[in-house]
Amino acid sequence: MTGFNRHYLKYRLLIRKLILLILVIVLVHKSFAQSSEQEKQTPPSDSTSAEKVPEKDMGDVLHHLFNPHAPLQPDTALKKDTRKHFSIVPAIGYTLQTGFAGIISANMAWYTDTAKDTKISSITTNVTYSQKKQVLIPFQINTWTKGNRYNFITDFRFIKYPSVIYGLGGETDPNQGFTINFSGIKVHQTVMKSLSHNFYVGLGYYFDKLWNIRPTDSLSDDLKDQLTNKLGTTETASGVVLRLLYDNRLNQINPQQGVYFNVAYRYSPKAFGSDSTWHSILIDARKYVNFPKGSKNVLAFWLMEWIVTGGTSPYLLLPSTGWDDNYNTGRGYIQGRYRGKSMSYFETEYRFGITNNGLIGGVAFINLQHFSDDISEAYNKIFPGYGLGLRIKLNKHSGANLCIDYGFGQNGSRGFFVNLGEIF
Repeated sequence: MTGFNRHYLKYRLLIRKLILLILVIVLVHKSFAQSSEQEKQTPPSDSTSAEKVPEKDMGDVLHHLFNPHAPLQPDTALKKDTRKHFSIVPAIGYTLQTGFAGIISANMAWYTDTAKDTKISSITTNVTYSQKKQVLIPFQINTWTKGNRYNFITDFRFIKYPSVIYGLGGETDPNQGFTINFSGIKVHQTVMKSLSHNFYVGLGYYFDKLWNIRPTDSLSDDLKDQLTNKLGTTETASGVVLRLLYDNRLNQINPQQGVYFNVAYRYSPKAFGSDSTWHSILIDARKYVNFPKGSKNVLAFWLMEWIVTGGTSPYLLLPSTGWDDNYNTGRGYIQGRYRGKSMSYFETEYRFGITNNGLIGGVAFINLQHFSDDISEAYNKIFPGYGLGLRIKLNKHSGANLCIDYGFGQNGSRGFFVNLGEIF
């Protein structure tokens, strides 16, 4: 195949993917708009027993545990106010990537005003130290100004992260992984401006730097040399991002309704300090439906395309299982299990209450992922994952949950996955 034909096929397939995603979002949004009109015409019922039970979170549990004779705190979970609601919780987790880990998670949420359509602002962080001597410290801020006119999105992370790599594409051997160690920082800052109701355009700066990349001592000298030649010892990406966003969810921490559609084009040139010039596109679409209608249960859908559209991306920044912005794709597989220049991902999850007071909930999920070493390759193999999980309400004001999931993948892959806030 000539070089011209390869590029023609590559971009034709990319255009097809974009058109398919846009059509899906148009249909989903049309469906949502119709259901919203129906909901406006039908006043919500207050006759269910679940709505009569006061909401509770872990703060209420601890309050009652240490002050058993004190009066219960008033239930204001459904009332908007401009106070800052804070929660912090220590936890022990286990994942395929980290082994056992100690976690301290904190979340703060607030509204800038009490208007009905005001979106919730939040700050989320946690400190994780794992059995495999990994350190993870994310710091995420999502702030909305009054009237939702501006949205400031901040994502800072530090990682010290022994992990496993398996090569590129969907045909890699699960028994042929190689452990490497590295440290890294991530600084992503974006400012979004409202163009119309729930539609935003924004510009941002993305900086990622990884250093001390080295194979572990358990590998042979030949393998160490091969991996060092392939990965180098440092990776730097620095550049701008252009984002288009439609988001009519009122709560991004624990969405109960709405549509989220985000397109981010990232350009990282050498002129900005990158090791090489490359560019990529991320298309992220999500939909949330109350099911059954009128209940607090949610059926959620997630569709994502992540594609390096040109140039040579650093290996460890290529699209990969569990390496999305929040490290949440591919429950059922170890982080980094699949990697490629193109990633297609779909997940659906059903979220349901277990206790009427909202303290304990559950989820069931299924996901599908596909990777290719070249975006002109056909969809030759799709990898499914599935599982169940528990939700423990940490903060009834923000909706923040502690998520504990157990997922299954192919070839005996399975394990626990712990997260603060919903997976998507």
